[in-house]
Amino acid sequence: MLFRTLWHRFFVGGRGSRLGFSDVGRSRFRVWPTDLDILRHMNNGKYLSIMDVARYDLLQRNGIGELFEREGWYPVVVGQTISYRKSLNPWKRFWIESRILGFDEQAVYIEQRFVRPDAARRPEVYARAFVRGRILRRSGGVVPVTEIIEKSGARPEELVVPDEVLDWGRTTRLPSTRDTAPSEWE
Repeated sequence: MLFRTLWHRFFVGGRGSRLGFSDVGRSRFRVWPTDLDILRHMNNGKYLSIMDVARYDLLQRNGIGELFEREGWYPVVVGQTISYRKSLNPWKRFWIESRILGFDEQAVYIEQRFVRPDAARRPEVYARAFVRGRILRRSGGVVPVTEIIEKSGARPEELVVPDEVLDWGRTTRLPSTRDTAPSEWE
């Protein structure tokens, strides 16, 4: 994915307009032969990897990447869920729409959609994902959401995480390592 990330950064992405914190970022891609599985459509795991590239593009264009660099922060995915509607086939162009939905007490939520034009040239969603991420400090530890909001200039009142997405985030959290019981699989 390093090659794809660099390709997108220097040849495809990076030319988009500056975005606000709550704006939708659109990142353009094409299905490469290296994205395919044995059934000759984009492998389900590639969707998740390409979503990383689109999130990076969003964070660069909305200025959050600069904040992370300045503060010594970096984002990590702690949960994601994706639903597929249609296959992406070899060489097809598509774009990913990425937007920050908002926060809970621990994390930031992002929605990402894989989109292609239909026969009438209207946007058609091929897959949709929700991502729950935490922001960590390179020096160690987690950045509190209140600090992220304060330093990013985010306006939480303009952001809405749907209740079902917040429920998903709560029900899929793993306990911290100090709270885990020995595995019953052992």
